[in-house]
Amino acid sequence: MYDHIGLRVGDLDASVRFYTAALAPLGFVLCSRDDSGAGFGPKDAPALWLHLHKGKAATGAHVAFRAKDHAAIKKFHTEGLKAGGRDNGGAGTRADYGPTYYAAFLIDPDGNNVEAVCT
Repeated sequence: MYDHIGLRVGDLDASVRFYTAALAPLGFVLCSRDDSGAGFGPKDAPALWLHLHKGKAATGAHVAFRAKDHAAIKKFHTEGLKAGGRDNGGAGTRADYGPTYYAAFLIDPDGNNVEAVCT
């Protein structure tokens, strides 16, 4: 539903590792990278931009990515943990969000809450 989102990151390499691993199961890839940032999304259509920020990074952003099924959400969580993310809620039903809401949550290397969801 969004056109693009930009997040400030303190360690671009750590963030690229995390998002490359966590977003692959959702069908998103690294589209662009230079010394100051990186873009992820469907091939040739980046929608998540990471911008290197050397000062105090603002944290607490929440980004939710649509997933095609429960298996992709489980893999998002597993791969994101392996790549340096922290658990913020394993894959499962979130009945308090909706009867068919299925999601997993990770904290990225900069403290942002990243979600994969399907309903």
